[in-house]
Order: sequence, then C-alpha cells, then structure tokens
Amino acid sequence: MDEIEFLKKEGTPKNVIKHCIAVYQKAEKILVNFPDADKELIKTGALLHDIGRSKTHGIRHAIVGAEILRENNYSEDVVNIVERHIGVGITENEAEKLNLPIKSYVPVTLEEKIVAHADNLLKGDVEVDLDFVIEKWKRQMDNPYENIEKLIELDYELIGQFEKKIIK
Repeated sequence: MDEIEFLKKEGTPKNVIKHCIAVYQKAEKILVNFPDADKELIKTGALLHDIGRSKTHGIRHAIVGAEILRENNYSEDVVNIVERHIGVGITENEAEKLNLPIKSYVPVTLEEKIVAHADNLLKGDVEVDLDFVIEKWKRQMDNPYENIEKLIELDYELIGQFEKKIIK
C-alpha cells in the first residue's frame, strides 16, 4: 500500500493529506542541495509525517503518528522522522513541560531535518518564507527566540539563503 492510501485508510483528513503531499514537494526542492540524502526515506517520511493527525491535532500527533507507524512495521528511520518533525524539535526539558514522554524529539539526521524544515515552510499546502514562520512563532510562543535562532540555523544549513543572525 502506498503512503497516500495508508493515510486514507487511517482516516487522515483530506486537507492534511494535501499538506503531506506539499511537504514532500518542498522536501524535494531542498533535496537538490543534498544528492546523497536518502530520497525514498524522505518521501515516505514526508508523506506520513502527519499521520498522527488522523487521531489528534495537538502536539502529541507526532508521538501518535510514530506509534501508528511502529504498529504497521515501518522502519525506525521513518518513525524518527515522524516523531521529530515538530518545529525545530522538542528537547527533553520541553517534552517534560509539555507532558510528553521525556526524551529528545529534535531532528538528528539530514533526512529528519529536511522533512521538519519542509513542514516549517508550509501553511497548509501553501509555501511560506522564513519571515512568515518567524512572525508566526513570535505570536504563538511565550519565549520563541531560542527556537527562532534554531530555525534560522536549520534554514541556513539546508537552504543557505539567510545569514546566521540573532533575532530580537
């Protein structure tokens, strides 16, 4: 069964499926900079990154998605992409504050980072720029600046369009 059929089988909303396809398309654009990255892993991870939204739309959707994939015998590489795709990742300390199982949810591998950042650069199925994401995070987070700095560093690492700088 392909990824889209699996999303449908799990009851993933249509707008979320469109978003997942858009994340994969954005990830393909980022991939141009990384010819040695695992393209199939990125495709699978990008298309399935929000499968947990078939059950919840809260922050736990990444954990729920990882559980769904484990139950369906997906590789830990795909599971890790899904579990670590939230923003620039969630540290152990942040996980504890958010009542998540205490561990790091920070993207580690190139493939995890590409999917997470492709997801950051979309609002639904529409591409947005880094400035849009920064402004959104400023509105949504109590103290966004550390995460914004990590976002800029990730963008610089993957896309290289923005200078490393501190946003105040």
